Amino acid sequence: MDPKQAICWSIAFPGFGQLLNKRYVKGLVLLTLEILVNIQANFNKAIILSFQGDIKEAIAITNYQWLMFYPCLYFFSMWDAYKEAGGGKNRYSFLPFVFSAYFVTIGLMYSTTGRIFGKVLGPVWFPMIFVIPGLIVGFILMKIWSK
Repeated sequence: MDPKQAICWSIAFPGFGQLLNKRYVKGLVLLTLEILVNIQANFNKAIILSFQGDIKEAIAITNYQWLMFYPCLYFFSMWDAYKEAGGGKNRYSFLPFVFSAYFVTIGLMYSTTGRIFGKVLGPVWFPMIFVIPGLIVGFILMKIWSK
């Protein structure tokens, strides 16, 4: 499988990239964890409410204790599928994924406060914005440390 396809399948649903890479046990574990965290965090409901613009209700129904697991699970699934599909020849190719998970987690922590735009963007949109600085920092460090 093409590494870019593996990432795309893992973006669609964590664990799909692993299943397509014939890593069945790992794929099923990631699928199970994704479903467990998603249900326990009320994440699908929060996504629907966020798309409908009801950020206050999205914040209210979200279980942040469970949702804090999601960024690491999500970005690990993407990185692992990419690596197993033959991507990541650079030994530091994991850095953009690690820093994205880290920054999204920070965005999640501030998504309920009035700081910056947390209460305006909520538990879905605010953390998603933090992917951008995570990728930037990860790619910069990857480039620096690869020299």
